Amino acid sequence: MIHTPQTATIMQRTQETKTIFSLQLSFTDPLIQRNYHFHPGQFNMVYLHGIGEIPISIVSDPRHSNGIQHTIRVVGRVTQALSKLVVGDKIGIRGPFGTGWPLEKSIRKDIVFFTGGLGCAPVVAAIKYVLKRRNQFNKVVIIQGVKHADDLIWKQQYQQWQAQSDVQILLASDVASPGWKGHVGPPTELLCQADFNPDNCALMLCGPQPMMIAVCQQLSGQGVREKNIWLSLERNMQCGNGQCGHCQIGPLFACKQGPVFNLEKVKPYLDKIGL
Repeated sequence: MIHTPQTATIMQRTQETKTIFSLQLSFTDPLIQRNYHFHPGQFNMVYLHGIGEIPISIVSDPRHSNGIQHTIRVVGRVTQALSKLVVGDKIGIRGPFGTGWPLEKSIRKDIVFFTGGLGCAPVVAAIKYVLKRRNQFNKVVIIQGVKHADDLIWKQQYQQWQAQSDVQILLASDVASPGWKGHVGPPTELLCQADFNPDNCALMLCGPQPMMIAVCQQLSGQGVREKNIWLSLERNMQCGNGQCGHCQIGPLFACKQGPVFNLEKVKPYLDKIGL
């Protein structure tokens, strides 16, 4: 699974927005499908013959029996080609790669998910994991920010999450649209409304790196310790094995020690140009 792409069939395709779509996949080999396991926060290398290969976060629950789900934004040659596929088409999958969110270490803690832009996919599997095991965790706060209100995907899913016990949903958009009921402005302005215990929490962040740095500084001012903050860092991961060097962050590799990093470990390299 690590070095050779395994064939997977597209079982379902959902157009989330004009530029974002989701693929529900199942390996054609039933044995591979049964033996495939991942942790929320890990990613697959998605391969399309004759086009190329790209890293994509897994957004399904790890115990979901209906295969693997990837949500993809059209940003380049490979994603453009993937966007044209239909149910029944086949692609290649290598993985899973990297480290996931520290969910087992976060039991009996308040969990805060903070995402910005369209980079919310890395935390979706973790949100599904936590909410399906609701009795294992304390309060859950989900903060999501987008540039334009129309960029917010999974609106119905947010409503379902909000309906669960002790779940707080805070949504922000830089630009509102008709009917928008969330906050207008950057999502960092919502941190003061987040209801969680800074002494017993786990913060899981993903999105643009400058935003995550600003959030970490704000959380520090609220008394949250760095060891309780985790970030998913996006880099140009081309091999998934730490061999090509494209995803190096100081002495670390996003495809091996990441993409989920503890703030204490990665902080010295976050503000270094070129890293």
